[in-house]
Amino acid sequence: MATYYGTYGQKVQYLASDPSDPQTGQVWYNSTSAVLKVRAVATLNSWASGGNLGTVRYNAGMTGTQTSALIFGGGAAGNTPTTASESYNGTSWTGTPSLNTARQGIGAAGTQTSTITFGGTPTSATELWNGSSWTTSPLTLGTPRSNLGGAGTQTAALGFGGDSSSTASESFNGSSWTTTPSLNTGRGKLGNAGTQTAALAFGGQPYTTATESWNGSSWTSVNSMNTARRNLGGCGTQTLALGFGGYIGPDTTATELWNGTSWTTNPTGLALSRFGVKGAGTQTAGLAAGGTPPITNSTEEFSGTVASTQTVTVS
Repeated sequence: MATYYGTYGQKVQYLASDPSDPQTGQVWYNSTSAVLKVRAVATLNSWASGGNLGTVRYNAGMTGTQTSALIFGGGAAGNTPTTASESYNGTSWTGTPSLNTARQGIGAAGTQTSTITFGGTPTSATELWNGSSWTTSPLTLGTPRSNLGGAGTQTAALGFGGDSSSTASESFNGSSWTTTPSLNTGRGKLGNAGTQTAALAFGGQPYTTATESWNGSSWTSVNSMNTARRNLGGCGTQTLALGFGGYIGPDTTATELWNGTSWTTNPTGLALSRFGVKGAGTQTAGLAAGGTPPITNSTEEFSGTVASTQTVTVS
């Protein structure tokens, strides 16, 4: 991370107003308010309880952000695939119209009001969510499979991996699915983050630490996770991702952060150990929902490292 000290040295700026984009470590004197200030970093990197789902589930689909999410499908009570769909406002979950086809182990991409879901057990069907209802699309995946990863938006999506060893990768442009170059490591039940042209695939079944980066034309193997796991949750971007939970022999709470180059194990993991957990949001504002065993309706919210401007008190 670039800092003001490393770039400019120790000089304190004398400014009439706060800078619009201060760098971490930058110090300045605001002559208008007569206050000395510094751009500091507050390291939180911890999980806190969120609102409970209305339907217990695992291996569901989830899209959106920490305060505006959508979850749908998954394995529910009795390990039976469900059509249940719910939206989250940052405090509580509200039931929405259901999927047309009950399924679990599904891929997904999009936002709370514009989502695409694809594949899963027992179908390869694609469904579209417009904020008020689900519509079954006649467009299906070229390679039918479940337990795949997803990234992107409703009209620019990417689906990859699946089952226990699939390397299949496909992109969706709003009108059709197109086969793209394959993953280097076949795996299902993997973590995912990013967009259609800048995605990240990590972990998966069989147990692996393998991480791959997608640039819109090919998958490249990059530095591995610290803990091999499958059925994990993931969120964020290609360069700032969050991986959490999963199955490592038993289920785990382990959380890792990706900075675009390497994974770092976070000292604090999920409060509830689980696999089949799903994720949404960013590395600094992530959301984890559902999972098993036992099948749960628990959600947790992650707060990461954030920069803030603070007043410096001189005595």
